[in-house]
Amino acid sequence: MATLDTAPISALEPKTKLSGKIIKTTLAGALVDVGNALPGVIHISQLQKDAVNKVEDVVKEGQTVDVWVRRVKKDRIELTMIEPLGLEWREIQPEMIVKGKVVRLETYGAFVDIGAERPGLVHVSELTRGYVKTPNEVVKEGDEIEAKVLDVDRRKRQIRLSMKALLPEIVEEVKPEREERKARNFNTPNNNTGGAKRKSKKREETYQMETEPVSTEPEMTAMQIAWLQAQERSKSRSQEQKAKRSKAPSQESEDIFSRTLEKRLPTGG
Repeated sequence: MATLDTAPISALEPKTKLSGKIIKTTLAGALVDVGNALPGVIHISQLQKDAVNKVEDVVKEGQTVDVWVRRVKKDRIELTMIEPLGLEWREIQPEMIVKGKVVRLETYGAFVDIGAERPGLVHVSELTRGYVKTPNEVVKEGDEIEAKVLDVDRRKRQIRLSMKALLPEIVEEVKPEREERKARNFNTPNNNTGGAKRKSKKREETYQMETEPVSTEPEMTAMQIAWLQAQERSKSRSQEQKAKRSKAPSQESEDIFSRTLEKRLPTGG
């Protein structure tokens, strides 16, 4: 902290904390000696967060107070007794890393004070890797944590944070046996050409199998084949019976014709 004797004008950046003495009060504010050639000025609105009716209600001449630099002008140093925010809205950007304290837990996440106007929210899904049922499985109120800013919405006054984003990525380890097997295959003579030929042949066979026309006629079942064979046998027997029937009447006709001729022909005697 800069003091009355150790506050060069070049070091007076905004939010620089100083210690000074009230040398005069007015209706509009107070003059403060902060150990520089330029006088320090505190406006009445910067004496405290609540409204102030009279400057003397807050500070008196000769009183030592803690103040912060708001801005430095050519003829004065504008000061405030209201401690400034650690992070202004314009200073909060996505991807920046912030530190803060867990101030409240809800079922959906943890609220973290990072020195801004509003605490940031670490959603339950952004607390750590894996499934988390409730935030208190990972953090407790009062814990000091580090997080990455995911998003800032000044209009809605919302700051989204992630603790998970700062965790190291999990890299799958390759088993030594698999590495050794790869090395052996790589060092085998002609492994590239032989493997390439086998792969090419396999792809060709697969392609031929896929492009070969497939018959659309349904295959006959065993029952259908047996039924057809039975029909063929039945047809053969029927034809044999017809042939016998047609042969029998013909023979009978010949016998009748022969007997008739014998009766009509004269016999010698």
